Amino acid sequence: MTAFHSLSMPAPAATALRDALLADREQALTRLYRRAFPLVRRYVGGHGGTDQDAQDVFQDALVVLYEQAVGGTLVLTASASTYLVGIARNLWHHEQRRRARLPQEALPDDAEPLAALAAEESDDAVEPTFAVLDYVARLGEKCRNVLLAFYYFQQPLTQIAETNGYRSVRSATVQKFKCLERLRNSVRAAFHPEVLYR
Repeated sequence: MTAFHSLSMPAPAATALRDALLADREQALTRLYRRAFPLVRRYVGGHGGTDQDAQDVFQDALVVLYEQAVGGTLVLTASASTYLVGIARNLWHHEQRRRARLPQEALPDDAEPLAALAAEESDDAVEPTFAVLDYVARLGEKCRNVLLAFYYFQQPLTQIAETNGYRSVRSATVQKFKCLERLRNSVRAAFHPEVLYR
């Protein structure tokens, strides 16, 4: 057996994880959550993130791990929870780089320039104003429902999956991620079209 061939085959640990996920997905994911989420929360919090950031990153990492495990492409050289933390760390680094690319403007110390700017904007009807809900509304009913339920009403993904007719929490998580990316891309395109072509 060649070295390449042995690296491309799933290890027994990956096969065991796949079997556990297929046999009782909820129990296997709960075990992974209990082991790995506190580590991810500590890491993200220690690197400038919030608890909500940690939850988002962890859910995305869990989707990646799940898809690799069930798809048979997962190769584990450490425990599944260690691998999951590694994915989350990479996703958080990616998110930090993405945030760093977005321009940030400092707010003035006094309110007078802000009042003058608001008056100019109300007089100038040519420039469109920015409202996130306008962009959310453009996404379509399904995405609007998922994003508002999760971020605004803070409903758990189990409830969102049930309400919107998804077969599983994983499906709702993937849909939430796709909708959020569509929202981010439409906002970026409206304000910084050059970012999309880098």
